[in-house]
Amino acid sequence: MLKTKLNVLTLRKEPLPTVIFHEPEAIELCSTTPLMKTRTHTGCKVTYLGKVSTTGMQFLSGCTEKPVIELWKKHTLMREDVYPANALLEIRPFQVWLHHLDLKGEATVHMDTFQVARIAYCTADHNVSPNIFAWVYREINDDLSYQMDCHAVECESKLEAKKLAHAMMEAFKKTFHSMKSDGRIHRNSSSEEVSHEFESDDG
Repeated sequence: MLKTKLNVLTLRKEPLPTVIFHEPEAIELCSTTPLMKTRTHTGCKVTYLGKVSTTGMQFLSGCTEKPVIELWKKHTLMREDVYPANALLEIRPFQVWLHHLDLKGEATVHMDTFQVARIAYCTADHNVSPNIFAWVYREINDDLSYQMDCHAVECESKLEAKKLAHAMMEAFKKTFHSMKSDGRIHRNSSSEEVSHEFESDDG
C-alpha cells in the first residue's frame, strides 16, 4: 500500500518540468527588439551651417552669396566645436528632410522638413567654398506672414554639392508637374521657366 502511494506522488511530479521548458518563448521575443531600434536614412552627410533671413523676391544667380558668406564666417569661428558632419540631407519628390545627427553620427528624432514647393532658389555655386549647397526657403510664420530664409550646408566635396543641386531640380520638377495637374498653378507656366535658376548652376 505504501509503494502505491509513493508511485502516485512520483507521477504527479513528472509533468511539472514541462512548464519550465516554455520559457525560451520569452527569450525569443526579446531577441527581436534590437531590430526595431535600428533605422536607416538615405541621404547625403553634410554640415548644416544654419540659416539667415534674406530680402527681395527676385532670386538670380549670386543671390545666396552674401548670406552664405555670413553663415560661413560664423561656422569658421566655431569650427573646433563642430563635427565634420552633423546632419543628413535627404531630398525627396515633395519634401526635403534634414536629419540632425548626434555626436556618434547617428540620426536623432529631431528633423527639419522643407516643402519643395516653397523653395524659391537653390545653388551649389559659391565663391567662398565650392562644397556649399544653399537654398532659399519661404518660411510661413504663425500670423500667416512669411519670410525668406537662406539655408546652407557644407558637403564633403564639390561633386556632392552639385549632386544635391541636381536632386533638388528633379524634386522640383516632380512637384511642379503634380501641382500643375492639380490645377494649383497656371497651366501656361512651364517647368523649364520656373526651374531656370536650378539649371543655371551647372558649370
